[in-house]
Amino acid sequence: MSNISVVLTDSMGSDAGIVNAARVSFGRHINAMSEGDERLIKYLAKHNHWSPFAHAFLQFRIKAPIFVARQLAKHQAGLVINEISRRYVDHEPEFYEVDKWRGRPTDKKHGSSEDEIEWVSRSRRTGALQLGVENIALKNYNIMLKAGVAPEQARMILPQSMMTEWIWSGSLYSFARVCNLRCSPDAQYETRLVADIIDEKTAILFPVSWIALRSNHK
Repeated sequence: MSNISVVLTDSMGSDAGIVNAARVSFGRHINAMSEGDERLIKYLAKHNHWSPFAHAFLQFRIKAPIFVARQLAKHQAGLVINEISRRYVDHEPEFYEVDKWRGRPTDKKHGSSEDEIEWVSRSRRTGALQLGVENIALKNYNIMLKAGVAPEQARMILPQSMMTEWIWSGSLYSFARVCNLRCSPDAQYETRLVADIIDEKTAILFPVSWIALRSNHK
């Protein structure tokens, strides 16, 4: 079981609010959705009239390994990230729990294959990295802190598998762009775990708009 987590901490807007943003130029306002309003949302998404979708916002608190956080941080348009800093905190690091080791792909456009690689005995496969590289890094990190080394320097020896946390906020449209790319079957598995949870939670809040924004990518 992965120790990645995604928690929806705040949101603003609704499908009706997106319709109101689109129709404000005509001085119109609705309180409840109609079939015509649903057709409008589908039209806006299909023809890339993105601005009404940018008036709805979501905020997530995410815990994932550093290598996933850095990949997701590439998405900057319409999004903002504030991350925990080991310059200021020095509590015991947590590391990503590997479910299985995937093989190298034959197609370079893909990050890995679905084949499971037994590079150590099956009984040790998920714990081998923890017992090796991570354990050594953690031991030396603690030695450095006890010796008085500043956390902002000691952190440099911690591996990319270390878990980090961040607040990720942005518009509905921007998160749709994230999910359209990162929920794809050829996206990295660990990154897809985060995107899939965002996808599920957002679909509940904006059922009409989210289907429209994601329809060409499922």
